[in-house]
Amino acid sequence: MKFQDFDHISVLGNLEILAKQVVEGFITGMHKSPFHGFSVEFAEHRLYNKGESTRHIDWKLFAKSEKLFIKRYEEETNLRSHIIIDNSASMHYPKLDAISLEKYNKIGFAVLATAALMEMLKRQRDAFGLSIYAEESEYFAPAKGNEKHRRVLIEQLQQTLQRESKSHTDTYKVLHEIAEKIHRRSLIFLFTDMFQSDRNEEELFAALRHLKYNKHEVVLFHTYDGKLELNFDFDDAPRKYVDVETGEQINLFAGNIKEAYKEKVEAYFKNLKYKCMQYKIDYVPVNIHDGFEQILSTYMVRRSKFL
Repeated sequence: MKFQDFDHISVLGNLEILAKQVVEGFITGMHKSPFHGFSVEFAEHRLYNKGESTRHIDWKLFAKSEKLFIKRYEEETNLRSHIIIDNSASMHYPKLDAISLEKYNKIGFAVLATAALMEMLKRQRDAFGLSIYAEESEYFAPAKGNEKHRRVLIEQLQQTLQRESKSHTDTYKVLHEIAEKIHRRSLIFLFTDMFQSDRNEEELFAALRHLKYNKHEVVLFHTYDGKLELNFDFDDAPRKYVDVETGEQINLFAGNIKEAYKEKVEAYFKNLKYKCMQYKIDYVPVNIHDGFEQILSTYMVRRSKFL
């Protein structure tokens, strides 16, 4: 998904504008996709279900589309959503001096994807909340559906981009805390690069299962840099590689380990997918270089199943 007119606009201070551009591009593409028929352009309508009263059918829209839609009223909220962002040091890799729509790291991707999701949720008159965490919870806001609430969350997202993180994280500890705060049934989206120590894997999935408590639905957006973190696409000069969270260092030639590294990472991805299937968690691996369409289409699919 390309937005050439906005290539050089910094995300900082323009997050709301860029989110709208992402959503508009997605909606335009939906007319030629399997999602044609979802009424994302207008939150005041929804598809008519057989057996419902015909009292609120929009007959003028039927004449244009030959599909039955029900008029929806402004105060009607259909879904509650909660978006969670991992703000640990590894999410800020690779370090960038400036972030644009064509150039961002993992935290930049997660923040812009979240802003776009909130724009979609707003248009559907759905309520949404936000959590941001690193070593501990940095921000929590319960789900609301008004415009003032959305603007407060946009400001928090912009601050997250401006705030350099040096923290490591044990995601499972914070997820338990967040799970205790979300009381009403919600569709939960989690953006994280899943950099956890092996010994914490079981604790992490216990926390994800906790998020599913009270009939929540959980979507795990496994956020990664496919070029560097999956394909290990570095030149073959001798380099020092540093773990941004633990400070551990190793000197090596990338070419000497590239194939073995990629094999191990792919096995890790497959294991995550299997574990999520086992616990009925939606696992969506997201390469930040592939754009935002997968994020928004996942929301549309999950929304239709959730309601």
